[in-house]
Amino acid sequence: MPAAITGRQFHNQPEKSHTHGFLVDLWDEVRRETDGRMNITVHAQNAGIEGSDPAALRMLVDGEVQFIVLMGGILGQVVPATEIQGLPFAFTSHAQVHAVDDGPLGAYLRREMQAKGIHGFAHGLMENGFRHIVMRDRPIRTVDDLAGVRMRVPDGGMFVDTFRALGAEPVVVNIRELYDALATGRVDGQENPLSVCEVNRLYEVCRYVSMTSHMWSGFNLIGNLAFVRALPPEVLAVVERAVKTHVGRQLAWTDRFNRDLEKGLADRGMIFNVADASTFRRALSADFYRRMKDRVGSTAWGLLEEAVGPLG
Repeated sequence: MPAAITGRQFHNQPEKSHTHGFLVDLWDEVRRETDGRMNITVHAQNAGIEGSDPAALRMLVDGEVQFIVLMGGILGQVVPATEIQGLPFAFTSHAQVHAVDDGPLGAYLRREMQAKGIHGFAHGLMENGFRHIVMRDRPIRTVDDLAGVRMRVPDGGMFVDTFRALGAEPVVVNIRELYDALATGRVDGQENPLSVCEVNRLYEVCRYVSMTSHMWSGFNLIGNLAFVRALPPEVLAVVERAVKTHVGRQLAWTDRFNRDLEKGLADRGMIFNVADASTFRRALSADFYRRMKDRVGSTAWGLLEEAVGPLG
């Protein structure tokens, strides 16, 4: 009888989050369909490791963990081109994002991952949603309101550059420390999809949601390349089918969840406003977009423009 194939799947959300549930479903299906031959355990909040997502990424590349989910902005620390997934105001809809990922740009990003020892799954881009600005004690109506705001951002260069260009003071805080940073006033606000506000209970420490849709955010389901390549073909086929099925379920569920959350978070006492996004776009000058093109590379930039039109 072949030896059991074991490993770990990390993600940065709480165990009660929808991300955790869908990943558990995915690997449960793999376990069943392989008659127990492959057994991957799912660990919420990156199993509590120090350093959160950047540390999990290093562990993945080194083969210490087999699978993680990670947004392009942080994956960009190893694969710079993936930061393009979060380029400000590049996308106008969830459907557009996933069509682009299914096309030449997505294929190119997966080749770039492979060159760094990472396997990116086709149909493995999980939905998180468009990012909005959430503040402790005042709304953001135009870009001028961001002047001097201590804005929590993830540990990704594009996030820091974007909010600096918008006049804020970016403060890097990992997701595990976000609630405390807001509760203690270390930061004035944060920017994330509404689903992150809900599953991390940020409604307890923030009052205002300014709808900006300034970036799209999602999780790349990725594996250690050597581990994935060593899988028997029939087992890998099961994994790929399960990824497509359960990521597809997650996309549909999260899209509905984010739309319903405007009412749900308002019922929890949060106050919503629609920010004037045109003021944000004007603040992101042509020079900003030139710097971003240099960051992600001309190939990724050209493929994105082919799909969505001229940028910047």
